[in-house]
Amino acid sequence: MCAAGRRWGRRQRVLLWGVLLAAWEAAWGQLRYSVPEEMPKGSFVGDVAKDLGLQTPALPDRGIHLLDKGRTQYFALHGKTGHLVTAERIDREQLCRLVEQCVLRCELIVEGEMKVYGIQVEITDINDNAPSFKDIELEQRMSETTAPGSRFPLPRAHDPDSGRNSLQSYELNGDERFSLAVQTGPGGDQRPELVLAKALDREEAAFHELVLRASDGGEPARTGTARIRVTVLDANDNAPVFSQAEYTVRVPEDVPVGSVLVTVTATDADESLNGHVKYSFHKISDRESELFHLDSESGKITIKGYLDFEEISSHELEVQARDGGDLSDTTKVEIVVTDVNDNAPELIVSSAVREISEGASSGTVVALLHVHDRDSGANGEVRCSLDRGIPFRLEKSYEDYYRVVTARELDREQESEYNVTVRAADGGRPSLQSSRVLCVRVLDVNDNAPVFLQERYSARLRENNVAGLLVLRVRATDSDWGENARVRYRLGEGGVRGSPLSSYVSVQAETGALYALRSFDYEEVREVGLWVWAEDGGSPALSSNVSVRLVIVDENDNAPQVLYPPAAGALSGSGWSGVELAARSSEAGALVAKVVAVDADAGQNAWLSYELAKATEPGLFRVGLHSGEVRTARSPLARDAARQSLVVLVKDHGRPALSATATLSVVLAESVAELLAELGSAARAEAEAGAGEAGGSLTRWLVLAVAAVSCLFVAFLLLLLALRLRRWRRSQQQLLAAGSGALRGVPATHFVGIDGVRAFLHSYSHDVSLTADSRKSHLRFSAASCCDTLPARPPPDEPAPLLGDEEPAGAQQADPAPLPVSFWY
Repeated sequence: MCAAGRRWGRRQRVLLWGVLLAAWEAAWGQLRYSVPEEMPKGSFVGDVAKDLGLQTPALPDRGIHLLDKGRTQYFALHGKTGHLVTAERIDREQLCRLVEQCVLRCELIVEGEMKVYGIQVEITDINDNAPSFKDIELEQRMSETTAPGSRFPLPRAHDPDSGRNSLQSYELNGDERFSLAVQTGPGGDQRPELVLAKALDREEAAFHELVLRASDGGEPARTGTARIRVTVLDANDNAPVFSQAEYTVRVPEDVPVGSVLVTVTATDADESLNGHVKYSFHKISDRESELFHLDSESGKITIKGYLDFEEISSHELEVQARDGGDLSDTTKVEIVVTDVNDNAPELIVSSAVREISEGASSGTVVALLHVHDRDSGANGEVRCSLDRGIPFRLEKSYEDYYRVVTARELDREQESEYNVTVRAADGGRPSLQSSRVLCVRVLDVNDNAPVFLQERYSARLRENNVAGLLVLRVRATDSDWGENARVRYRLGEGGVRGSPLSSYVSVQAETGALYALRSFDYEEVREVGLWVWAEDGGSPALSSNVSVRLVIVDENDNAPQVLYPPAAGALSGSGWSGVELAARSSEAGALVAKVVAVDADAGQNAWLSYELAKATEPGLFRVGLHSGEVRTARSPLARDAARQSLVVLVKDHGRPALSATATLSVVLAESVAELLAELGSAARAEAEAGAGEAGGSLTRWLVLAVAAVSCLFVAFLLLLLALRLRRWRRSQQQLLAAGSGALRGVPATHFVGIDGVRAFLHSYSHDVSLTADSRKSHLRFSAASCCDTLPARPPPDEPAPLLGDEEPAGAQQADPAPLPVSFWY
């Protein structure tokens, strides 16, 4: 009971140490397991998920798998449990026939973390092979004169198992004249020898049958046997003797087939047939028999196959020399194969990403590489490198594993794809190299706002445009890719003349085309300033804006508008009604009237010119080209008609030019009486034309009425003139002291007729303007010194009525001067 408890305690301690060792090795990226050979497929090897601390449900998402190196896979990872299991039956003797400890290695890749873990699985031996002899029937020849105690090497048995399961002992049965001696070789191997215990006598027994048994140490033990037939020969005094007890030769692995590696030599002192020596392999494996050939006569060992240092680095042979009398000697031949740099490094991409975000931080793992060179020494030392000038670097990960990581942040706008070439070179001479190309595409991040092609945009738009007219196109580019580079346009907030900007212009969201939504009028809007925004399709979206200036270009769409003389419709409803008075005694160049016109356009479209289009007497009057002043071209003659009709053409400089006309009626008269008479006759003529066939009595009554009204009006004018002259004389001194050169106290409305048309008055000897259908009249006096000026408006605090009894203090008497008269009737 106590012994059982102690055994259980030892097992617990061993288990505890095993768990602690597995945890320590897992922390350093290394897992170790052991499994017996010849286990069936799917046998449990170890719980990888538990030993690495991985959650079982998350195994598929983390991309955990064993690395496939292109060779036979002896293990597999169970996707659901995380257990390491055997992928097929494993034969230790086939995999590790010359290695005492058979360890298989594999690597576990965790792609989600870009980590690699090494797994070592030791294949433990089971006693599945019995010792065996190459030949189960052996013949040994001895001379009857052989002295007792002589030793003869026997073939050795071979057991591919290891440890206690390998060959342990030999046993000889069959004849008391012979015994068995076992020698231990330099490598610990057992070498059986047949020892002659008693002298032989051919006449007594020509043959002796023996059985050699080889046993291993397994439980149960396995054995192998060979039958030995000893033939007793007549006397042969000397046995062959090799010149060396052991031959050692070093050959490169790339030695050509057919080359002589070594020549063994044995001599025999006998003569004739007993002195003739032949050579043969005494101990050789199947693989070595395929590689080497021994010439039985010369003892030359030649190569008949290709050596491979990476497969077997040394070969141990035993050569036997036998003479004609069946006496023999053996020697050991060791062939050491030296490495040649005949294997280029192997680069295996264990795991790699094809796409990486340009926003990935420095040090992000892109690929995991495994580098291996089957050569040894300097030939197997591998150096890895990357091309210069790329934002990647190599880092050592685990043993022969390297990681390709980013050296800095990437910028897709500078480089959207990288072909990363990883080169591996060994230390041999000449050096062998291999390379792999990793294609890494950089994914876009929305880190660039749209950029307009111009800092600002401007366009000229002619007024009266068609609604929907394309004005201009703005264009912005985004150096990002995909949705992040898709640019859409929109108008910024704003208004024009109190209306939303969107009611005047619009921008097409996809193309950036700016359209006018309405017809612009230069006289209302001369310039429109706005902002256009460009926004990409990223999340979050980035945007930028640009200013756009639309200049409205004037077109000649407004004809000149005549302000004076007023239109006929404004006063009487027909024709031009303004009447100007020109003295018959006036000189050439005397100002008669002035045509005033404006144009709502701008620029040359508003530049006006005046010309006389039609006149009753063409050579009597002229019009200033730019001033519109109507002056006498010569002095009026007696033969000139008293009433002159002038048509003045006003036109702008647009293309095509627009124009308007003004009609002036000028009466040539020396006095008011003449003017009234002329007006009366004109009125009668108009009345007669309007009445048609009316009776003569009505005409006479009308003439009498006009004459009576005219007489009364002349009397009123004379009275008014007398009163005004009286007041003017008293206030002359006061006006001169105040520095005023014009009449004061005359309101501007006194220069306008009852219908609101202002007369532009000019100074000459007398000026009378009459309106035929008006019931009110107005008389204006002005000094001769106020030529081409209008009387000053009186200050607000000093009103001066046209008629009144009060006289301003300090007025001085002045001589009257000829006064022009404007008169409407």
